[in-house]
Amino acid sequence: MGRPDFPRSIVDFQERFPDDAACLDYLADSRWPEGFRCPACGGRRAWVLERRHLWECADCHQQTSITAGTVMHGTRTSLRLWFWAAYLVATHTPGISAVQLQRQLGISRYETAWLILQKLRRAMAAPEREPLSGEVEVDETLVGGHHEGRRGGRQREGKTLVGVIVEIRGQGSGRLRLAVLPDASRDTLTKLVEEFVVPGAIVHTDGWPGYGRLADAGFRHRPRSQRRDLPDAQKLLPRAHRAPPT
Repeated sequence: MGRPDFPRSIVDFQERFPDDAACLDYLADSRWPEGFRCPACGGRRAWVLERRHLWECADCHQQTSITAGTVMHGTRTSLRLWFWAAYLVATHTPGISAVQLQRQLGISRYETAWLILQKLRRAMAAPEREPLSGEVEVDETLVGGHHEGRRGGRQREGKTLVGVIVEIRGQGSGRLRLAVLPDASRDTLTKLVEEFVVPGAIVHTDGWPGYGRLADAGFRHRPRSQRRDLPDAQKLLPRAHRAPPT
């Protein structure tokens, strides 16, 4: 039988995935191109528990999740919406933001759209990709919507802290790396740069003390103070400020 192909146009996509059942069939055909085979007993017959995304073997009653090992596993969001999000992320040029994804798919919460986008981006990234090199800008940003009365730039209050690293290429930007951070401490930010940037690279940051160990870690650190060097934070690290999803 072989694995199913992917739709070539938006019209083809609409026709092939009108509902969650069609999405489940596509996932099943992709997981078992020669037909269902129970991972426990090798049985070939199964009942489909559609609402739970499970295939139950008719012989041994072993239940197998069709979404296991995918970004959709355990989701409460409809599979049809996930498929549409994957299609938009894969075909939208030069890229799609969480705000655009939320608007085009009618997702009620920005946080849901942002989480879907990040999971899809991680799944599409090559695990063996090369670290960033040359000169990079590094910053952190809070993602999650506006909160009235938030007093400081790094106060979280329900938001997600995201690290941003982008290569400097002339007047433009090169490759980009994003990572969710537990905090903006020295340990966390040093590990962030060590994970994504080659040793010896020039690293531009703001004056936040959390970047204070980069020189000791083997990077050529170039911190810039907003108060001393540039009053406009957007111009201090322009590529990093353009990079995060909004």
